[in-house]
Amino acid sequence: MMEMISQYLQYPFVRYAVIVGVLTALCSSLLGVTLVLKRYSFIGDGLSHVAFGAIAIASVLKLTDKTIIVLPVTVLCAVLLLRKGQDARIKGDAAIAMISVGALAFGYLIMNVFSTSSNLSGDVCSTLFGSTSILTLTAKDVWLCAALSAAVVVIFVLLYNRIFAVTFDENFSKATGLNTDLYNLLIAVVIALIIVVAMELVGSLLISALVIFPALSAMRVFRSFKSVTVFSAVLSVVCALAGLAVSIVCGTPVGATIVAVDVIAFGIVSAAGAVSGRG
Repeated sequence: MMEMISQYLQYPFVRYAVIVGVLTALCSSLLGVTLVLKRYSFIGDGLSHVAFGAIAIASVLKLTDKTIIVLPVTVLCAVLLLRKGQDARIKGDAAIAMISVGALAFGYLIMNVFSTSSNLSGDVCSTLFGSTSILTLTAKDVWLCAALSAAVVVIFVLLYNRIFAVTFDENFSKATGLNTDLYNLLIAVVIALIIVVAMELVGSLLISALVIFPALSAMRVFRSFKSVTVFSAVLSVVCALAGLAVSIVCGTPVGATIVAVDVIAFGIVSAAGAVSGRG
């Protein structure tokens, strides 16, 4: 198995996939804890469907760099979700469902009506499940992913204390003079960046799993915010590497394999937490 993996690593596209996989897993796990604790676990799902709709538009326009459309549209919808989630008339889960289903439907409709490909089903499957997109990455895609990932990590590290405060007690943080609206907005924007990066790895339908499972696994064995975040990041990277290795050896879809490994890891960690009395 190791010999086969070492042979595959001689190919640039495999090395690109590993780099993007590690960076995406790391970034996804950092704010996953915050989203779970703030009851916004499905915001990743909603934004990923928005990204799918934006990709459909970019495909119809025949843009070589789809990020030009996908990134600003996803960020804008992240802001809208945050605003509507605080609206008494439209709660957060309802707002996510509205934008998620609408974007997915319009995206698929646009790809059907203005189809520019002879293999529409294959394109849709690749976008939704990330079956082949990560194996077609270029050096430019890797550098873009590295830049976005670096921005996410830097923002998280520099604003760690404020993110911690907003996550656990937003009302108290606001009473102490912290601009909670600004930091909630920043969290939404960073999540949008993560979604755009993760699209290449697991596709739009599986992104939520990459964000949620490492965080939930870490919560089964640790109690402090810092410990949960660190363990979540480490576990997410390990699962991404294991998923990529299994995908290479067995020829399974990359995105689905990584998510399956995350699910298995969640089961193992949950069992360990139950045995130790922490679950």
